[in-house]
Order: sequence, then C-alpha cells, then structure tokens
Amino acid sequence: MTINNAESFFAWDVLSWLFIAMLLAIIVVLIDLFFNSKSNNQDSIESDNNKSKIGKFFYFLIFLKFSKSEKYAHRPKVVQWSIELFPVLLLVLIFRGFIFEPFRVPSNSMMPTLLTGDFILVNKFDYGLRLPITNTKIIDFSKPERGDIIVFRYPNYEHNPGYSGVDFIKRVIALPGDVISYEKDQLIINGKAIDYNKVGPYIGVDSGKPMNRYRLVRELIESANHDILLHPSGHSKDLPEITIPDGHYFVMGDNRSHSSDSRFWGFVPEEFILGKAIGIWMHWDWNYNTMQFSRIGGFD
Repeated sequence: MTINNAESFFAWDVLSWLFIAMLLAIIVVLIDLFFNSKSNNQDSIESDNNKSKIGKFFYFLIFLKFSKSEKYAHRPKVVQWSIELFPVLLLVLIFRGFIFEPFRVPSNSMMPTLLTGDFILVNKFDYGLRLPITNTKIIDFSKPERGDIIVFRYPNYEHNPGYSGVDFIKRVIALPGDVISYEKDQLIINGKAIDYNKVGPYIGVDSGKPMNRYRLVRELIESANHDILLHPSGHSKDLPEITIPDGHYFVMGDNRSHSSDSRFWGFVPEEFILGKAIGIWMHWDWNYNTMQFSRIGGFD
C-alpha cells in the first residue's frame, strides 16, 4: 500500500482546534475594531506615531492590539478574553506545531523500549519544518534512518472510520529502496541477515505483565541496536521479500508478536511522518494507576 491509496492526512486534532480558537479570537477582535474604529484609530495614532505599519501589523498578530498602551478594559468580556488568551494559543500552536509535541504510548506494541503509559516528546523539526495541520514540508533537514522511532499519522489504507486521524508510533526498519523479508523472526535487509544477541526472559510490569517470560533479544541493525520481544513458543507474522517504494518507510513494533505494523497494513508515506520520538517525560499506566519515576528520561 502506498500514498495513492492512503486516507487524506487532514483530520481534526489538538492543533486543528487551537487554530480554530485563534481564528475565532481574531474575528472577535476585528469585529470589535470595526464597530469602534474611530476611537481605536485615534488611540493608535496618539501612542504609535513612530511605529511603522508593518510593526503594528505584526504586533497585532501576536497580541491582537496595535500598541502596548492600548486600553481594552472597557470592551466586552469576550473581546478581553480573546485578547488575553490569543498569545497563549499562538505560543502553544507554534510549540506543538513546529518544535515538540507530547504523545502518549497507548499499547504494548513498542515493548520493551516503550511501555503502555509512557508519555514521550516528539521532535517535530528533526526531519524538516512542516506546516501544522496539513503536515506539508516547507524545509527539509534530514530523513528518517533505520532504528529511528517515529510518530506518524496512520495512513488508513482500508479507510476504517475508527482509525481516521489516529497517530501511531513504530520503529523504522527499512528505507526507500531497501529489499527486506521477515521469516520466523529473522529480519533480512538487502540480502543481509540481521544478527541477534539473546538477553534473557523478559519480566513485565503492570500492563506489560502478559509479556512475562517472552524472549528478550538485542537486534543489531547497524548503529541502531535495540531490544525487541519475541514470543517464547512461536513466531510473529512473516513477510515475503518486498522492495520499499520511493517516499515510503517500513516500520515495525519492538514487540513483534503484538504489533500492528507494516507487515499487516503496508508502508508509511513520508508525508505522514509527524516527527521523531526522543525521550520519556512521564509514565502513568492508567490500567493500573501506577507511576514509574524511573521511566522519566529514558529511552535510547
């Protein structure tokens, strides 16, 4: 499956609602300015004679006021709220849209690296600068590499309403042009069998307890070595040899027997990648109401 069959990227999310809230705030203030243009223009002239029109314009875009001295205490409450909340909304939109975005790990599919209940930070600019909401790339910095953990919008090739606009987190296993196969938990990339080091039986906690005694092994992919979980008495889904198409990536979960990934539904279009996961900032397993402070600051 490729981007030609994928669902449209746009879906309502936090950034969409932030953008709508900002637009509503601007509309409220502009309507107020229209009905009070005479007094507002007079105040602006008296306090901002030395400011350029461009400076006033950008000041308005940031604060919804034309000058620091502009008074709005006498204006309707909805106007005051719009003016006061707008800078906060703008800051959050810029931070979440261009810099970092929080993400909650919802399942066991990335164990042992990430556990259910891990809250992680996603670097939004490492792979390039993208516009919020549409995810359109405007500046290219780098490309995902094998072993990177990425957050991406599920391409939803099957157009299942329940998965529309849902974000997934997986590990990049193969890049555009790579030839890979996966048979009996043996990964082969470009004709080379990937090596594995046995670590031992895995001991799960909280939501990860069903994975007790699973095989914990170290997968040695170039410089991106990482631990994975394998079923103790069987194998996960196989994949016959395939070539990754241009502009797409092959991803898998570290918990190979319990991961819905590219083996099942296809490739991740580059346009659907939201960013690179870089670290855990909190852990709260809502199934057991437990917090693990030791998780904060992990993973490699």
